[in-house]
Amino acid sequence: MAEYVAVSREAHAGKSWCRFEKYDFAKNRTVVPLVASELSRASVALPIGFIKHEDRFVPVAIVSLDGVSNALVAPDGRWIGRYVPAELRGYPFTLAPNSEGQHVLCFDQSSGLLRDDLSGEPFFEETGDVAKPTHNVMSFLKAVEKDRSSTAIICEELEQAGLIVPWDITLKTKGGDQKLRGLHKIDENAFNALSEEAFLALRKASIIPVVYCQLISMQHLSTLGRLT
Repeated sequence: MAEYVAVSREAHAGKSWCRFEKYDFAKNRTVVPLVASELSRASVALPIGFIKHEDRFVPVAIVSLDGVSNALVAPDGRWIGRYVPAELRGYPFTLAPNSEGQHVLCFDQSSGLLRDDLSGEPFFEETGDVAKPTHNVMSFLKAVEKDRSSTAIICEELEQAGLIVPWDITLKTKGGDQKLRGLHKIDENAFNALSEEAFLALRKASIIPVVYCQLISMQHLSTLGRLT
C-alpha cells in the first residue's frame, strides 16, 4: 500500500531518493490513466479505453484482462510493453491536493526508495531550495496534471456528442466466457454518422485525433490477451 507524504523541508531535508528500476509498484494495476498528449504514442502499443471516474470519463491504458495483475510487468519487475504511461514514469512521486485544494509534490514513503542520507538524489539543496532532480520530477508531474485538465474537457465533449459507449469485452477462459465490464470505447458508427457541423466542431477542438487513437488501439487487445 502506497504511503504518500508531502515533500517538505521538515520531513525531507538531509534525505534523498533513488530512481526506481523495477515496475513492481504497478504490478496490481489493471488500467493506467492517460492524458491526451500521450495518446498517439500509447495507441501504437496499448489498448486504450475509457472508464468513469467521479462522473467523468478518463482515457486509460488497459494493462490487464484478468482484473488482477498487470500483464505488462514481468515477474522480475521489467516493463515488457513498448510504451510506459506518463503516470507511472513519475514514481515514487505524485501530485496530490492539499487542504487548500492546491497540488503539492508527494513521495511514497513505502517505496523503499527513500534514503536517510544524501547517497541518492537530494530532495533539497543546502540552501533550502528544491534540488534540481526533484524539481525536474515536479515539473514533469505538473505538465501531466495540466494535460489531465485539458483531457477531461475533451472527454466531456466526446460524451456530449454521444460518442462514448460501453465496451463489454468477452474473455475465453477455462471456466467459460467471462465479461470484462466497466470499460468504454468510441462508437465508430456514431462517429461516422456525425453531421458535418458536429465533425468540424470536434476537429476545431482538436478532438478527432483522440477518436482515431482509441479506435486504432483496440487492435492491441489480442496481444494483451496472449500475455494475460
